[in-house]
Amino acid sequence: MSLDSFVTLGRSALRVSPLTLGTMTFGEDWGWGTDPAHSTEILAHYLDRGGNSIDTANIYTNGHSEKIIGDYFAGSPSKRDRVVLGTKFFSSLHPGDPNGGGAGRKAMIHQLEDSLRRLQTDYLDIYWLHNWDKYAPIEETLRSLDDLVRSGKVRYIGVSDLPAWKTAEASVLSHFRGWTPVIALQLEYSLLERTIEGEHVPLAQSMDMAIMPWSPLKNGFLSGKYKKAQGAPLDAARAILTGVPSEADYEVIDVLHQIAAEVEASPAAVALAWLRAKPIVSSILVGARRKEQFIENLAALDVQLGNDQVARLDAVSTPTLNFPAHVLETGTPMLGYGGTKINGVQTRVWPMLESSKVRY
Repeated sequence: MSLDSFVTLGRSALRVSPLTLGTMTFGEDWGWGTDPAHSTEILAHYLDRGGNSIDTANIYTNGHSEKIIGDYFAGSPSKRDRVVLGTKFFSSLHPGDPNGGGAGRKAMIHQLEDSLRRLQTDYLDIYWLHNWDKYAPIEETLRSLDDLVRSGKVRYIGVSDLPAWKTAEASVLSHFRGWTPVIALQLEYSLLERTIEGEHVPLAQSMDMAIMPWSPLKNGFLSGKYKKAQGAPLDAARAILTGVPSEADYEVIDVLHQIAAEVEASPAAVALAWLRAKPIVSSILVGARRKEQFIENLAALDVQLGNDQVARLDAVSTPTLNFPAHVLETGTPMLGYGGTKINGVQTRVWPMLESSKVRY
């Protein structure tokens, strides 16, 4: 597979690369990250390899990430329409202003105009709600987004990090009001963070929305730098920000290293290949602070895992999901399907029926 093996994003005709360039590291304004020159090198390399999907947010490096991307395309304006450019809104860049952030109409329009100015473009391909604003009625947010699509300033909309129940409400409300639908979800998803499989994944499957995972290497824990035998890398500043792997994390990391050795690839490439094999995943957000690191991550496109290797990674990383996930997976089929095979899946008979006859 290559970056130009495009996939459609959810229930839409929008074609994106299987790996999306994440740009949270563009700019050094937060005390870490990549300077503008090297950020531009990463962006140019991604496009040269055939990639077309770029993701940023108004809050990334206090707006500098958007500015770096905008400066690049201002110097190569013919490339702007060839890419799918998305940014996110919600975060306030104006301390003390109650309408500087959030998902209300006034805040949203203000944030959009600032993002368009920094990106030096007159439209966005995707506008993402970055977080749930519990003070903003969801119908106000959705209607405002629909207005922005109708105005031509936004092409598609997505949501990031919303609870599953709020995402479902937004999707159903948009459908019945005839507003622009949500086509994709940005959610944390990796071998070390699989709890979205309880609610978000079934929701996305049912409503035909794509999932675009962020932090697919779990703060670098799956990058290959960590091994149980050697402990965490000596990076105190980063450890304060991200923490260190737990004992359970190291069990997953150790199996990841074993399989990486088997397929002769880096642990990072294997972790990304595992995600890429998930049918609900359309495009994975991948970023890096160094071009070499980014190139290593792109190698995931060439990694093919065997069924046994996927099963081993699945088994060692199986999450504990919220109620009623366990009941739906185990008890419900026994109660309702009578030991029959449905859609190729063999169910069991409820044990209390196996040992006795129905008497009443």
